[in-house]
Amino acid sequence: MAKVRTTLTIDDEVLRAVKVRAALAGRGDSEVIEEALRRDLGLDLLERMWQRAALSAEQADELAVEAQHATRRRRR
Repeated sequence: MAKVRTTLTIDDEVLRAVKVRAALAGRGDSEVIEEALRRDLGLDLLERMWQRAALSAEQADELAVEAQHATRRRRR
């Protein structure tokens, strides 16, 4: 997965907590922040679900298209 550099403005207390957690875990600040964002956005759950899914990529694509069509039909 590609990484992108960005600048954030966050509360001093939050940054301090990030630095403490990173130091205790022997990880970088960015890793701790990314993990927290992934967890809060639900991305970690989606990744775990995909890892356990028995669908092939083609089957998953077909299911996604079916869901889109069903949603569009309900809106009309």
